[in-house]
Amino acid sequence: MKFLVIQTAFIGDVVLATALIEKIHRFFPEADIHFLLRKGNESLLKDHPLVTKTLIWDKKQHKYKKLWDILWQIRRERYDYLLNCQRFGASGLLTVFSGARHTVGFDKNPLSRWFSRRVPHQMGKGASRFGLPWIHEVDRNLSLLDHLTDTSPEKPKLYPTEQDWGTIAPLAAVKPYVCMAPTSVWFTKQWPAGAWIELILKIPADHTIYILGAPGDAEVCDYIMAVSQRDKVVNLAGKIALPASAALMQGAVMNYVNDSAPLHLASAMNAPVTAVFCSTVPEFGFTPLSDNTTIWQTSESLDCRPCGLHGYKACPKGHFKCSNIQIEV
Repeated sequence: MKFLVIQTAFIGDVVLATALIEKIHRFFPEADIHFLLRKGNESLLKDHPLVTKTLIWDKKQHKYKKLWDILWQIRRERYDYLLNCQRFGASGLLTVFSGARHTVGFDKNPLSRWFSRRVPHQMGKGASRFGLPWIHEVDRNLSLLDHLTDTSPEKPKLYPTEQDWGTIAPLAAVKPYVCMAPTSVWFTKQWPAGAWIELILKIPADHTIYILGAPGDAEVCDYIMAVSQRDKVVNLAGKIALPASAALMQGAVMNYVNDSAPLHLASAMNAPVTAVFCSTVPEFGFTPLSDNTTIWQTSESLDCRPCGLHGYKACPKGHFKCSNIQIEV
C-alpha cells in the first residue's frame, strides 16, 4: 500500500504532520510512505526511517511551473491513499488530479467536493484524543486517517540523524542547560526581547543557556545575549540545523519558546517545554504535546486577543498588551 502525505506549509506544520507517518506505520507496517513538503523543510525528514521518499515543491522559484512538475511526479507514483493536510487551492489541485485511488482532505479546501473523502476541519473547544480541552492540530491531521485506523492518539516524532547527534554532543555534555528560541516569523507571536533578557537573568547561574533560531535571527539573538551580560549564554542561531536543534532540546532542563516552530520541535522530541502565547491562544490547537509542558499567556482580559490565527508584523492596536506575560522559573 502506498501513501502520500501533503503538507507544504511552514516548519511547525510539517512537524505536526509527522504524527500521520507514525500512525500509518503502526497500522500498515509494510506501507510505502511518501511526503510532499516545501523546499527548505526537507532536512526535517532527512533519513527518516519510515519515509521512503520526499517530494519537494519549490514555492519561491517559478512556483506554479514547479507545481505542475510536482503534479506529474505524483501521478507517476499511483498512490493508493493521498492525505492532504492543507486547506488551500494548490494542494486541492494536486489532490484532485493526483490519480490516487483514494483522496482525503478537509472540507474547507475549495476543491474538497472532488475528494474521495471530506473530513470536517474543526477548531476550538472540543474532544481531543490527547485529553486537552481544545482540538489540537494533530487531532485534525489524524482525523484524515481515522476511517482506516482508529481514533487513538499519535504524537509527532522526528528522527535526527547520526550527524545531528554528533553536532550537538559537545553542547549537550555541558549540563545542566536550557534552550531558548526567542524569535518568530510573526512579530505578534514573539515575546519581546526585553522579556527574554529578564528570563535569562532568572535562570540559575550554573545553567548554560543555548539560544536557538534561524540564520536571520542571529542579530536579534546576539542583542539579547549581549544586553543580558550573563555568562554561559551561547547563540546558536543559524549555526546548527533544525533536526540538530531538536536533538539538543531533548536533553535540556527546559525549553522556552514562542508559539512557533521550536514549540513543535520540542513536542516531536518529547522535550520539556514552556510555551509563551502572545497574540494567539492555545484554543487554536498548536500547544505542546510533550509530557512536561507549561503554557504561559497574559492574565489580562483583552477583547482584541486573539487578533488572528497566524499573527501580524505589528500589533493592530499598537499596544501589544498581550505580550505582558511573567514567567516563573
